[in-house]
Amino acid sequence: MKALGRLLVLALLAGLALQLYFVARIALMAVVNPESTAFERSEAWQVASNTGTLKWRQQWVPYAQVSSHLKRAIIASEDASFTVHEGVDMDALEKAWEKNTQAEERAAQSMSRLAEGKSKAPPARPPKIFGGSTITQQLAKNLFLSGERTLLRKGQELLLTLMLEALLSKQRILEIYLNNVEWGEGVFGAEAAAQHYYRKPAARLNAVEAARLAVMLPRPKYFETHTGSGYLASRARTITARMGGVELP
Repeated sequence: MKALGRLLVLALLAGLALQLYFVARIALMAVVNPESTAFERSEAWQVASNTGTLKWRQQWVPYAQVSSHLKRAIIASEDASFTVHEGVDMDALEKAWEKNTQAEERAAQSMSRLAEGKSKAPPARPPKIFGGSTITQQLAKNLFLSGERTLLRKGQELLLTLMLEALLSKQRILEIYLNNVEWGEGVFGAEAAAQHYYRKPAARLNAVEAARLAVMLPRPKYFETHTGSGYLASRARTITARMGGVELP
């Protein structure tokens, strides 16, 4: 029992040390730009392993040198309440939970009808999972965490989100996000995306270009090869219409 107690104490101390490490890293980000993120390093390894080469496009630009159109488009598309929430948007999480539950129910009903011989339609596709993550949550995950989906990792993501909100301004959070988010294979950050897709700096993106880039974010590698997608064009029009009401940090 004593040995077990020691192990538990050591585990708690190790967990505390890890959180203090994260606090220090995030506090430093208030004045120092992160050189890379855990997600970027993971992607770099996968691309290099699969292709034998590493094509990497990324160039940090200050917040002021990113088009206001793109900032508004990102917020409108990814996190409409970014400037007012404290890291987690409970309304968005509730809506995502409802959508996931409905999708799972439809898939289960489809499989049940198929099993009973009441339907000859092919098996339903796995339901699409809606996340409801805020910009701050996405940044927390990309900066420090792996892509695994476990309760422990989700709990750590929440702690990191609260740390980011406590130690950094909304403007700084958005600046780091804009400079590190993925926009295609080996394409990271607003400047690289603007140059890759429109051959212009991020500062000169217009409203339509910004909206299209924002819509790409959930599936950047897919839309990189499907730039003529009807969904991309339709959703971009919707985001463009919403951008006028977006408040910037």
